[in-house]
Amino acid sequence: MSSSAPSARPQGTEKKGTGALLRVLNWIEWVGNKLPDPFWLFLMLAGIVILLSWILSSVGLSVVNPATGETVAVTNLLAPDGLRKIVAEAVTNFVEFPPLGLVVVILLGVAVAEQSGMLSAALRGSVARVGPKWLTFVLALTGITGSIASDAMYVVLIPLGALAFKAAGRSPVVGLVVAFCSVAAGFNASLLPTASDALLGGITTAAAGLIDKSVIVTPVSNYFFTFVSSLVLAAIITVVTETVLAKRGQAIEEDTDTKQQNMGDFEDMRLKPREKRGLRNAGIAFALMMVVYLLALLLPGSPLRAEDGSVLMSPLLLNVGIVIAVVFAVVGWVYGRAAGTMTRAREVPEAMAEGLTGVTPVLVLFFAAAQFTAYFQWSGIGPVLAVYGADFIGSLGLPPVLTFTGIVLIVAVMNLLITSGSAQWTLLAPVMVPMLMLLNVSPEMTQALFRIGDSPTNVISPVSPYFALVLGYLRRYQKEAGVGTLISLVLPLSIAMLVGWFLLFITWYLLGLPLGPQDL
Repeated sequence: MSSSAPSARPQGTEKKGTGALLRVLNWIEWVGNKLPDPFWLFLMLAGIVILLSWILSSVGLSVVNPATGETVAVTNLLAPDGLRKIVAEAVTNFVEFPPLGLVVVILLGVAVAEQSGMLSAALRGSVARVGPKWLTFVLALTGITGSIASDAMYVVLIPLGALAFKAAGRSPVVGLVVAFCSVAAGFNASLLPTASDALLGGITTAAAGLIDKSVIVTPVSNYFFTFVSSLVLAAIITVVTETVLAKRGQAIEEDTDTKQQNMGDFEDMRLKPREKRGLRNAGIAFALMMVVYLLALLLPGSPLRAEDGSVLMSPLLLNVGIVIAVVFAVVGWVYGRAAGTMTRAREVPEAMAEGLTGVTPVLVLFFAAAQFTAYFQWSGIGPVLAVYGADFIGSLGLPPVLTFTGIVLIVAVMNLLITSGSAQWTLLAPVMVPMLMLLNVSPEMTQALFRIGDSPTNVISPVSPYFALVLGYLRRYQKEAGVGTLISLVLPLSIAMLVGWFLLFITWYLLGLPLGPQDL
């Protein structure tokens, strides 16, 4: 993507309103791409954090953490201890960067499935069955519900979304954006209960205990709302994609080398007999592995359940990345054996090595992003700003609907600084939950508001490690794409999901519908 201003689109190709929106997005892309390469941008942001930590600590900025009662102050990273930490932990920051190990481990398994040809065949078959008309909705709903796999879904679905759209003759850039926004912006909605439901419920219960120790918020306290939300969000993603992003995708030229990339014969969607045989055997292997997985997860007394015997906190769910990697590797190998594309055992590690070559630019970007993320966490700037924002909303004394609006906006803005939902809710819940309980708003309802504000802005937060990840994937198809390109693509979805999800909540609230089983 050139850094020059985008050229005007031909007249008459869009409706007036849509054309104006596209011009705004083109401008955002142009301005954003004037920024330095993301590697240098993250390092510059890291420097800004260091400078801010010195300034804010000098004026004594601090708050009382409502979760612990302890005073939280901004830490000066230019102090001797801070400088020593910056130097001593640079390698540790990179090695322990949350997506790093997950990306590498999952790609080891996905690479086997890709190199054997299984992904190509499965995508062609899936696209042929689903059809272009339903592809966006199915991909969006898969990403939203796939949050049950936690962060692992980013690594799996983003490249697969790009391949699926490419298979259907559409822009792979739009496919990866749909996948990214579905997983990130829809993270707190799902057709199924997830581990994060249990985590949020525990935090909310503790916060509600400041007012009423008998209150217990269960993992399914928002289940009715999140189930419907997943369908509504998938519909919103579909509408925005087909009316706005499809046109943006047409304006972004895919690089010649990726256009010519051998991704299977997508011109012919019909599967060959050997491919059908491979997919059949892979399907059987997958079914058997799922039976074993569910038995290990659900059987009473299973050593792979949590220490307290719970299912949602089982390592099989909390560390699902290794499970996904093993499943992809096994079904890919089974497919290769049946289809004749992978007949020798040594081809498995060779495929893994080949699969990792494409992710090296992402790893370079991760080094700079890891330093920025670590410095921001060390400085304490995020928690201080989060508590100040929550206290401000509580001091306004607004009517319930306006209060709800303010809380969602506060969470959405704070999410740009603290992308860990559990960390942010740990800070905000002790303020927001008791405050709204005194206004006769249930803890379950406050938790639902947090979900709405927490997820949609994930896709536009440069603090998020997965922002760097998806930018790396985007550059596979457009080498000159920058931060502006990505933000111009995800911003319409982020805004539409935030507004649409909140309107769904207000409708739910005004109708008095139950958020979960506890309200029946």
